[in-house]
Amino acid sequence: VQLVESGGGSVQAGGSLRLSCAASAYTYTPYCMGWFRQAPGKEREGVAATTIGGGRSYYADSVKGRFTISRGDTGNTLYLQMNSLKPEDTSMYYCAAGPNPPSSDDWYIPQHYDYWGQGTQVTVS
Repeated sequence: VQLVESGGGSVQAGGSLRLSCAASAYTYTPYCMGWFRQAPGKEREGVAATTIGGGRSYYADSVKGRFTISRGDTGNTLYLQMNSLKPEDTSMYYCAAGPNPPSSDDWYIPQHYDYWGQGTQVTVS
């Protein structure tokens, strides 16, 4: 699976951004897709994840109520709508795909995912 993120940029606190992730070259059906972020000097952290049909989603406590994850109709595109952005949201954001449906116990664990995009930078000032 190839994953290509887009939509990052610089925004003022309180603003919004919408990240997109285009998936192609499937070798299996990614039953789980998610967004992670990693700031310099920090560990990669799970932001949100969703199932293949988008029926169940999971969020980090730090973004609940502000971010929304969704999948396109064909399942080949993943989105992250980010509202009310804060300076602490500044990070490189990565799209990830994995073969197994996520659960509350593992969606945020990077090892749950096999494929990763190159990342898109989000800067909030």
